[in-house]
Amino acid sequence: MMIVPAVSVPVSNLTQKQESEAIMSDQNFNLDQYLEELKPLINVDCGTWTPAGVSKVADIMTEKYQGIGWQVTRHSFDEKVGPGLLATNKPEAEEYDIMLIGHLDTVFPEGTVAEWSLSQDGEKAYGPGVADMKSGQLNMFKAISQLPEDVADRLSICVCMNPDEEIGSIYSGDWLKSIASKSRYVLVAEAARADGSLVKARKGMASYKVEFNGKAAHAGNEPEKGISAITELAHWITTLNQETNFEIGTTLNFGVVKGGSAGNVVPDYASTVLDIRFWDNDDYARLEKKIQNMLENPSLRGIKIELTREAHKPAFTPNEGSEKLMALIEKTGQDMGLNITWQAVGGGSDANLTGSLGVPTIDGLGPIGGAMHSRNEFLVLDSIEPRLNLLRNVLINLSETITR
Repeated sequence: MMIVPAVSVPVSNLTQKQESEAIMSDQNFNLDQYLEELKPLINVDCGTWTPAGVSKVADIMTEKYQGIGWQVTRHSFDEKVGPGLLATNKPEAEEYDIMLIGHLDTVFPEGTVAEWSLSQDGEKAYGPGVADMKSGQLNMFKAISQLPEDVADRLSICVCMNPDEEIGSIYSGDWLKSIASKSRYVLVAEAARADGSLVKARKGMASYKVEFNGKAAHAGNEPEKGISAITELAHWITTLNQETNFEIGTTLNFGVVKGGSAGNVVPDYASTVLDIRFWDNDDYARLEKKIQNMLENPSLRGIKIELTREAHKPAFTPNEGSEKLMALIEKTGQDMGLNITWQAVGGGSDANLTGSLGVPTIDGLGPIGGAMHSRNEFLVLDSIEPRLNLLRNVLINLSETITR
């Protein structure tokens, strides 16, 4: 059963002792040392479909958390992907005050690091996954390891690190949701937006691969004997594109289309990848029914259609609990001289999974970054330290709100 959120008391300021500890943390921060620690997380091929590389990152993070006395358990999901990790300071806990989430994988294929590894130009660092989200992983660990002893004793914290977020957490999603359902709060350390904003809401998404199998025939001599897979694909595109509704935020995009072998052959095969984004989970449920009906009732007799939903994440939007959590984070930032702003974004993350359960969830708590999933992906260097301290101080302030 889901834990009832406990943000019901006024947001507290950091105590004098905690403020002095935060200042001490600032003085001890060394950017060069941080980047050296970040380097082995970046300079390893760890795309989702490179499980050996993901496992190497998992090994690094396991050593870090075990080094501060936390218990780390390894979780296997599927041989196609690497392991997941659950690190906790309270192994005996049946429920968690705070769940933090960060993924171990990137979108980059094997061989990327040989061509492109961690570099910097004085203002930004670059590299595969530098913002999405190796720096978020490192910030989570450092924020936790710098907690005052009394705060760490008071809180039950778990950190979930999954291997397949970049493909929609299709293997680890149920695991994440099962842990979130027994957690008071969820904090996701994906990168802050390029303007520094945190993420309060994310669109839902679904990705489908659709394959059409018809019958080939000579387009000049016997076209009547053919069944055009491309014609059926075109029917799907023209029909479903009408469902895009920018006012409510539902969009459908056929981003990949393949089919045919020659101009004088009725095509017997075609395929497409359909991407759907939405704010309204009920509207997506309606679309899913429509797609299922089109699958079962094709427009061409004799056509065969195969539909595979390759990824799905429900939409998450602020609820009463997450709005109070947002207020706590804003106050924490204010006490640090850090202005906190928010965005609702179209891209999905694991926050979709936890937020859609109703568990107060905030995303974007990593350092500032941008150009994710491209060879221009960057991390803003002077954002690392303040965002690390923000996360640390949010954990401290949350500890003051939790009643047993």
